Amino acid sequence: MPGHIEDRFGMTLSTSSVAAAERWQEGVDRLLSQNHAPEVKFQEAIDLDEGFAIAHGCLAFWYQQRARPEEARQTIEKALALSPGITRRERQQIETVAHWIHGRGRDSIGLIKEHLNEFPRDGLLMRLAHRLYMLGCSGAGSPDFPPEYLGLLRKVAPHCMDDWAFLAEYAFAHHETGYLDEAWQFAQASLDINPTNAVACHSMTHVHFERGDAASGEDFLGGWLQVFDSPPSSYVHLSWHLALFELAQGKYQETLDRYENFIRPSVVAKSMSTLNDSASLLWRLQMYCGAPPPKPWEEVLTIAAPAAERPGAAFRDAHAALAFAGGGDYDALATMINRLRKAAAEGNSFASEVVLPLVRGIEAFAKEDYTQAVRLMEPVFPQLVRIGGSHAQREVFEDTMLEAYIRAEQFDKAEAMLRVRLKQRESVRDTFWLGRVQAGQGQAAEAKSSFNQATQGWQAGNPGTPELANLNDLAGTMDCVVE
Repeated sequence: MPGHIEDRFGMTLSTSSVAAAERWQEGVDRLLSQNHAPEVKFQEAIDLDEGFAIAHGCLAFWYQQRARPEEARQTIEKALALSPGITRRERQQIETVAHWIHGRGRDSIGLIKEHLNEFPRDGLLMRLAHRLYMLGCSGAGSPDFPPEYLGLLRKVAPHCMDDWAFLAEYAFAHHETGYLDEAWQFAQASLDINPTNAVACHSMTHVHFERGDAASGEDFLGGWLQVFDSPPSSYVHLSWHLALFELAQGKYQETLDRYENFIRPSVVAKSMSTLNDSASLLWRLQMYCGAPPPKPWEEVLTIAAPAAERPGAAFRDAHAALAFAGGGDYDALATMINRLRKAAAEGNSFASEVVLPLVRGIEAFAKEDYTQAVRLMEPVFPQLVRIGGSHAQREVFEDTMLEAYIRAEQFDKAEAMLRVRLKQRESVRDTFWLGRVQAGQGQAAEAKSSFNQATQGWQAGNPGTPELANLNDLAGTMDCVVE
């Protein structure tokens, strides 16, 4: 018979074992802070009380999060079988997780909204909502994902402002909707309560990114990672963010070293996060430098391979397309395109309107057909949020669109895009690109000024890399033209 044991939010747990409840609570806190081995604590709770349904449900959540679908399905079925007689809050949580595990993301989101109206402090389901929205699993690509997620959290905020896990989620929703000062405050408040909370660190990192403050972002994140004993899944993604800060400053060798040691698939845990981070970083290096990256595509192609034939989230497909196109595996890319065409022909409007043209645009870019890349990607750009992911993750597709504009000599469109970006934040690379646009428009004096600004901004960079060598060559050309 269940006892009257409560979790740290005062909600009743259906177990008579205090020790099992304590192990479960520690597992939840590890999961919500992205710390080591929550599954160990969930299993310890189950070992202490085999009938502890919510512990099975949380373990199933972890399996699904770690891309172990068979174990997730088996474990959630066990949780469902134990559901009769437990509290409604626990049962609804288990049912919501079950919908997610069985691929019914839209149903899961619907239940989360209903559940949080009654149980606003259920942090696990807030985390699930984050994942569903971020990875495009909540339906056919929500065009209102960041504001919708922020709205969901605002409703429960009056009940949760003392909770470090909620504050970290709240910070994320704020920086993704442009409220950077508020995001900073919430992330800092979360870290003040729980300094090892990787989710709050992640949000603080995003604020640095959105402000264009790569040097401070590098200092903050580099220092935090030195003392954070993280699981591989968290360390890979945060290392990717740190690599972006280094790359923004022209520190190519540091970027390559970080990729080699902390991001590269052959040296870290292979997962969807590994695919996303490795593919987008190598694509950036290849695009920015105009040459193949000095690290191999083959191992990235290996983890991307299932996406060619197997349906999945748009966010995964878009990054797999970067790997196929960047690595020159056009057969795999053709297989993916045919799969998406079939889905579009069967009435999948999300595939026809967003995913298919984006993937085809990536292919056209890799084949140096930049006018075609612009034609395909331009209609996607205003609704790019529908593929999921954070703005920092989607920026690789924005950069591809911008670079396609420049290489297709559609300078007016490139300038308009750059002016918007530079108004939002400083960026040495965007300033360099603006100089390329101005040079293409015959504005030699303006181009020279932009190139000089970029040169000053990249003083900490590695001068021998192709991108910085290109900047120096163009700056020298403008000097001759102006003189």
